[in-house]
This record gives sequence, C-alpha cells and structure tokens, in this order.
Amino acid sequence: MSMAHLDVVSTRSPANALEPPPPRLRRLAAGVGRHWARLARGLVLAGGLSLGGWLAAAELPGASFLAVDDIVVHGNEQLSVGEVLALMPGLRGAAILSVDLDGQRRLLSASPWLTGGTLRRRLPSTVEVFVTERRPVALARFGGRLFLLDASGTVVDGYGPRFAHFDFPIVDGLEKEGGEGAPVVDPERMALAARLLAELAGRPDVLDAVSQIDVADPGNAVVLLDDDVVLLQLGVERFLPRLRLYAELAPRLREEVPDIDAVDLRFDPRVYVRDRAPGGGSGDRRRPAWNRRVDGVADAPAAGRPAGAFASRR
Repeated sequence: MSMAHLDVVSTRSPANALEPPPPRLRRLAAGVGRHWARLARGLVLAGGLSLGGWLAAAELPGASFLAVDDIVVHGNEQLSVGEVLALMPGLRGAAILSVDLDGQRRLLSASPWLTGGTLRRRLPSTVEVFVTERRPVALARFGGRLFLLDASGTVVDGYGPRFAHFDFPIVDGLEKEGGEGAPVVDPERMALAARLLAELAGRPDVLDAVSQIDVADPGNAVVLLDDDVVLLQLGVERFLPRLRLYAELAPRLREEVPDIDAVDLRFDPRVYVRDRAPGGGSGDRRRPAWNRRVDGVADAPAAGRPAGAFASRR
C-alpha cells in the first residue's frame, strides 16, 4: 500500500522573511521590555532609598532641629523652674533622640526638695520634666537655726523669708544626742511630732494656736500655745481631745493655781497641775532652755499638785 506524497508549500516568499512580526507579537515583546525596565528602576530606587536611609539614620540624631531647645517643668511649687533646670545642666542642647533621660532623672535627687521625677520627649525639640516635691510639715530647730522638715524627718531647706508663708509650729528635741556635723533627726521623735501635727491638721484653728512642740521625750509630746507660758504634756495620743480639755479647764485651773508652770494631760480623766517654783519668773519660755523644765516634771503626777476636781469630758 503506497502512501500519498504531500508537498508542503510555503506561502511566504523569501521577501516576506524580512517583514515585521504580527502586531500581537510586537505588543508582547513591548510589554516584556517595560516590565524589566520597571523592575530595574525599582531595584535602583530601593537601593537608593536604603543607602539614603542609612545615611539619614547616621546623621539624624545630631541634626540641629532635633536638639533639646525647650524644657517644660511641671509640678514645682517651691522650687523655681531655674532651680530645677540647674539640676540637669547637660540637658539643653543635647540630641533629643539619644539623650539619657534616666540619667537626667537621677540628677533631680540632688535637691532635698524633690522625691523624684520623670522626663518625656516631645519631638522635635522639647523635653517635659515632671517633678514631685516634698511637703514640709514642721519647722525644726537645730542649734538655734530653723529648718523645714517633711513628715519623714527629711530636712528640706533652711527657713528664711522666702518661706515665710509656711506657718508651722516650731519643733524642738528632734535631733539625736551626740550627733556631729549636719543634724540627724531621731525617727521615733519625728514620728511622734508627725502624728501630733497630722491629728491637729483637721482643726486648723487649733493648730494655728500651737506655738511650739517638744519631743525630746519620745513618750511625751509637750506643747506650748500662743500667748501662754504653760507647758502642756500630751503623751503620745489623743492630742486634740487633751488640748480641748485644757481649753475648757484653763480658767478654773488658774483660779486654783495662779502661777501654773505645767499641766499634765496624759492621765485623763484627771489632770495634774504643777505650779512654778518659788522665785522663778516666767522669763522667755519660747527658747530651747524650756526643755529642762519638761525633763524636770517627767513624774509630775507624783511631785506636782493634782487637780482632782477637774474631770475630763470624753
């Protein structure tokens, strides 16, 4: 069986071999070319951005517009803004992105007024400083000088005209015996003074009437009132009720004992009155020397003069 012979005849002449490809092929080739061109441009752009980003990251922290130029202080009442800024001399002008804020915060502890603080960046060039100040509660007398103390017994500052708005009683007897150099506050005595002041704080009218407090004996707070020379022994508790008791009984006590030196109110419902020693004048009893009088009447109920008729009103 013979197979038919098929002749394949090209319909394209030799001249047609140089003709351009059909439009579909041209469009395909053009699309591929544009794709590779876009890819190449993308790679170049990505490389440029990476290089630029690296260079910017290296230069940005030191840029002048990112230097600390404005420092805003919050929470200061007694310290001025200048006094707070003086504690952190290296902050202004530092690079805001790299400055050690924790190290700057630790510098704030150099001021006895401050218990702590926090710092916060605010781009492009501002640092906010939040401080917490100690709250003075008393004027302590050490060696004839007055100092502001907080409730923990920390010496905050020396007392002077700048702090005249603080109207606190003067507290004596806080210093530990045998201390040398800077005064050292006895914590037990300070705790007694702080309790007394805290209790009286609820009655500003009573607190305002207190001129001096002596805590040389940590078991017995002694109070001196304005315009009065009588030493009031209050013990370690019930300070306000005992002061009220004295205010109620004072006229009758003076009738019984015209020249009163001290009144012991620790043994309510009874009080004990000690009259002044013969020949002893009142003198200036608002000096530290009056502490010796307190020590001398520590056992006043036994040696003093009882005022048994005066019962306490609980």
